[in-house]
Amino acid sequence: MSRTNGRGAAGHLVGAGAVISCPHGGRASAVSVPGSDAVLLDGVPVSTAGPAHTVVGCPHTVRGVPSPCTSVHWTPDEDVVRIDGVPVLLDTSAAQCFTAGLVPQGPPVVAPDRRGVEVG
Repeated sequence: MSRTNGRGAAGHLVGAGAVISCPHGGRASAVSVPGSDAVLLDGVPVSTAGPAHTVVGCPHTVRGVPSPCTSVHWTPDEDVVRIDGVPVLLDTSAAQCFTAGLVPQGPPVVAPDRRGVEVG
């Protein structure tokens, strides 16, 4: 499902099955609000911006010292659709990957599942 907000920004809903990567190839799993299974993409919950996503497997180093991405923090538009008050994630939602010391490392790469939406 594609959504356009009042300012013209558009995007596709991100489901829990989406592939989210840090700029260096580490992987993060999309998460959803507990109990939000009333909004599904082909049976998979829609992801929300609530908790930070954990990144695993980031190989990034700086001058030979490991500096892996460990989390993705989302900053969705204020007027985006919400589930239980928490903004849903779009493949165009603003985000930043961070190290354990909260050093920004760049935006994540999102490959969403493009599926049908069910609201029940």
